[in-house]
Amino acid sequence: MDSPLAHLDSASTAFGTLLGYAPGCVAAYSSDYETASKLQYPKRSAFRSHYDGIYMGYKWQCVEFARRYMYINHGYIFDDVAMAYDIFDLRTVRDVKENQLLPFNAFVNGNKRHPEVGCLLIWKEGGEFEETGHVAIVTEVTEQFVRIAEQNVGHALWSEGANYARQLKAKVTKEGEYWITCSYGDAQILGWMIQTDDNEYAEPHNEKNTALFQLHSNHANEITDAKKSWLNIANEDEAAFVDAMGGHYLTSVIGEQTRYFIASQSAETALEYATNELHNMFMHATDYVLEHPELLEKFNLPNSVLPKIRQSWDNRLNQLITSRFDFAMTKNGLKVYEYNCDSASCYMESGKVQGKWARHYGINEGHDAGKDLFKDVARAWKKSHAKGVVHILRDDEAEEAYHALFMQDALKNAGIDSKIIIGLTGLQWSEQGAVIDAEGEQVQWVWKTWSWETALDQIRSECDEETLNTGVYEPDWQRNQPLRLSDVLLRENIMVFEPLWSLIPSNKAILPVLWSLFPNHPLLLNSAFELTPELQATGYVKKPIVGRCGANIELIDHNDTVVEATQGSFASQDMIYQQLFALPNIDGYFTQVCTFTAAGSYAGSGIRADKSMVINKDSDCFALRFYSDKTFLTEF
Repeated sequence: MDSPLAHLDSASTAFGTLLGYAPGCVAAYSSDYETASKLQYPKRSAFRSHYDGIYMGYKWQCVEFARRYMYINHGYIFDDVAMAYDIFDLRTVRDVKENQLLPFNAFVNGNKRHPEVGCLLIWKEGGEFEETGHVAIVTEVTEQFVRIAEQNVGHALWSEGANYARQLKAKVTKEGEYWITCSYGDAQILGWMIQTDDNEYAEPHNEKNTALFQLHSNHANEITDAKKSWLNIANEDEAAFVDAMGGHYLTSVIGEQTRYFIASQSAETALEYATNELHNMFMHATDYVLEHPELLEKFNLPNSVLPKIRQSWDNRLNQLITSRFDFAMTKNGLKVYEYNCDSASCYMESGKVQGKWARHYGINEGHDAGKDLFKDVARAWKKSHAKGVVHILRDDEAEEAYHALFMQDALKNAGIDSKIIIGLTGLQWSEQGAVIDAEGEQVQWVWKTWSWETALDQIRSECDEETLNTGVYEPDWQRNQPLRLSDVLLRENIMVFEPLWSLIPSNKAILPVLWSLFPNHPLLLNSAFELTPELQATGYVKKPIVGRCGANIELIDHNDTVVEATQGSFASQDMIYQQLFALPNIDGYFTQVCTFTAAGSYAGSGIRADKSMVINKDSDCFALRFYSDKTFLTEF
């Protein structure tokens, strides 16, 4: 019998070298990243792999190969995963053409259901595959060995004529159990995954109790002195919040001060997983849009700014500090509406106020949904490489006042100095053409509550069509002339958070792109640039590609009846159409769950609710608590 590594030549190959072909003529490539050509792969987006316009993974990792193999040979793919070993927890694959889910069963190593040609072989984390695990394709099965095709294990050419990379020793017991031994003594095989309806000997599906994904609301007990101060006005952000709310209130409705919302521990786990997965999906879609000019046109961005957006995307320093997802969570599933990746709000409410509200009202059951948000945002700043002073730019509005102060406190916690600038007060040109503040300090790092679209609207209003659509927009240095917002935010030597590329994932035009890249994904809603028969059949939401605070949105049901509509200043924007999936009505409130990220990872949750079906700038924030599943099911 061949040795376990007999079909791996000893010589390593350069990144991207064709190593061989798996069944179905699926190419496998070298993933020796140290040899990747900087000319061929000059930026991170060059490492993303797409096939038929569908994201497969990073070149040339094991997960990318497994997903591409399944798609080419069977037309289905598994959902995006953080690590290869996570595949073993999946229970469905998606038939891309038919837009339907198919059963995907897991069989542990030593199973009476033997591996089959074309199934996935999964390794657990540890040893040779520390932190990530591994996945390979089984190409041949005997009682003595299996042969596998794979990427990212060695970088050598496969033997001539072989459709596999290596073979692993196998043994069948008298009881019919099939065991596989890894070539590497410190690596362990979890088992194999087969797309089959037959789940005999398969790992349990662990069906989720739908009751665990229903929100509930409750009231805290009234306290003797309900007007007692409970926010510390010695802290500037809390004092600003009290001023904005007109008192020590979390919500604007005086009679609702004791109301709070409750979700289960399972719901929190699902929200964390969804947030992390969706962030990655939106990043994949952003890269895809920037690589496809015909899609980028649908985002209605000035052509003269596109080079700066691409430069921002390619600059690794341009990382996110904070962002927010908006979800509908019901017993029928968890669905994302959109990604507020640029100038998101509600951090103060969820990261500080809801926890203090709970302590004031004596709510001890469960835990605060935003308990880690502040420290995670501070940690994101520590990782940001911001140096010197960060200038915080905000508008002269009460909500932005406490929002900016919350961020200033997070910066202080991270050991970073900052200054808050209201409007552009005190900012001016230096003699050398730099932007300086009133104390003469150069502005180099900026965090803003302004949206990027505000600066773009300024450019659109001041530039003629030729300037908008040709060349690269550069702010003018006009000595003795007042600065404009675009002069600051688009200045070459100023680093802005959130980065310019956040214009792409924050634009609603990203939603149809996501649906095309990840069709029928369980977290997404069907979305399109044009109204389709499928959307008409389900009911749909018509929303502007650029808008804020729920403005200019129409909800139309399957009978083509307008259920709800909002007004605003974005009616002239291009529209997209998204499947109608109404917010749950909890005790008279249409209730939206918001999850927050710090540096692109889940950092906490909060609630926004309204008597209207559309959450808007006046919608209230309420405290959210996560209860253990046992307590949640017992009490509700």
